[in-house]
Amino acid sequence: MNIEHLYEMLKAMINQIDTIAALATPAGRGGIGVIRISGPQVSHIAESLLGKLPKPRQATFNSFINNDGEVLDQGIALYFAAPHSFTGEEVLELQGHGGPVVMDRVLNAALNLGARLARPGEFSERAFLNGKIDLAQAEAIADLIDSASTQAARCALRSLQGKFSAKIKKLVERLIDLRSYIEAGIDFVDEEIDLLADGQVIIKIEQLIKNLDTILAQAQQGYLLKEGMQIVLVGEPNVGKSSLLNCLAGRDTAIVTSIPGTTRDVVRDQIQLDGMPLHITDTAGLRETSDLVEQEGIRRTKQALLEADVVILLLDDRHPDDQVDASLLAEMPIAPLIIRNKIDKSGYEAGRRANGVLYLSAKTGAGIEVFKNDLKDKMGLHSNTEGSFMARRRHLDALQRTQEALKAALNHAHTAQNELLAEELRQAQHALGEITGEFTSDDLLGQIFSTFCIGK
Repeated sequence: MNIEHLYEMLKAMINQIDTIAALATPAGRGGIGVIRISGPQVSHIAESLLGKLPKPRQATFNSFINNDGEVLDQGIALYFAAPHSFTGEEVLELQGHGGPVVMDRVLNAALNLGARLARPGEFSERAFLNGKIDLAQAEAIADLIDSASTQAARCALRSLQGKFSAKIKKLVERLIDLRSYIEAGIDFVDEEIDLLADGQVIIKIEQLIKNLDTILAQAQQGYLLKEGMQIVLVGEPNVGKSSLLNCLAGRDTAIVTSIPGTTRDVVRDQIQLDGMPLHITDTAGLRETSDLVEQEGIRRTKQALLEADVVILLLDDRHPDDQVDASLLAEMPIAPLIIRNKIDKSGYEAGRRANGVLYLSAKTGAGIEVFKNDLKDKMGLHSNTEGSFMARRRHLDALQRTQEALKAALNHAHTAQNELLAEELRQAQHALGEITGEFTSDDLLGQIFSTFCIGK
């Protein structure tokens, strides 16, 4: 057992001395309110509040009574014996009438009997520490609650069901097998066995990289559904970038004039597209200029391009002979979506495509729905997102570090540097373990669970 696992076990034991309680339904008036209690004193609290300990997993109708014998409310009581509960501890759920005063009185009665108020996410944290769920599943609980679209909810549910974790664990198992083989060869170097002679190690690493690439693509799709896309508008001055931003936002976010170079700095706005956030950046026109202020705007444009999920390159359709500048394309980290704007002046049909270029008018809105559908496709809103799962930035970072380590391992395999190969495989396994919580710092746990709502 390593130090990290021992630390987590000790921390779990210390935390679980307490019994925690919280309102598990939103504050305010409602038909039903639910109070959740978890910890070693649940049996005692149940006998005091209900007059008995209910049978496990059987809903019973009860009066909720305080220490003075006063009936506070009537409702349903559900008892879950350890370890067969969400947290892995004894759990009691009291379902009463959803008035704030009623719920406060019942919750205070539980607190007076020895429970304390739960911290945000503490029930889910205990479920993680008790091995009921892994860290990716715990995060999926919050993501499912915060889902802004059907597709996002589906992806979050897949993560909660363990689909994401299962893919990660399968990769880890294959990494462990490969590491065992490589490290055995290093330990028994006197046997003069060439581990890389038959090429199987190289083939296995290549398969790992291929599988990881698939998982990373699915995770990136889930990340976009959760966090939204970063969209950057670029093009020469006066092609209508600011007009397109205003058209998408439905308000005058950026200044629009006929004077080229109006936008000197990046202008950012966030809009909702079928419930999903789009972070749009309007940038300074890309051109050669001696204006120091405009030069700084262009520098910031190039910086924004590095952070973009989607780049929109605008051209002025009044000049149909204008071609995309090859040097401009070379500066873009990803291939852009190309739009020819101002068809209200050129007379081209709105929403049509030619050679992959979309024609629209940001001024009149003609063709804008086709453009929005393109963005929805990019986010996966038109697909069933089959196989995708909800992912966070830390998951993508861990997967990318795994990818880098496996590519380095492949290079070492080609050059027969077994010790370096083994170390890169170890780094890859460690990065994957961070996703499920096998290797997790206390600071990270605190940061993750503090974003949960109280009672979850």
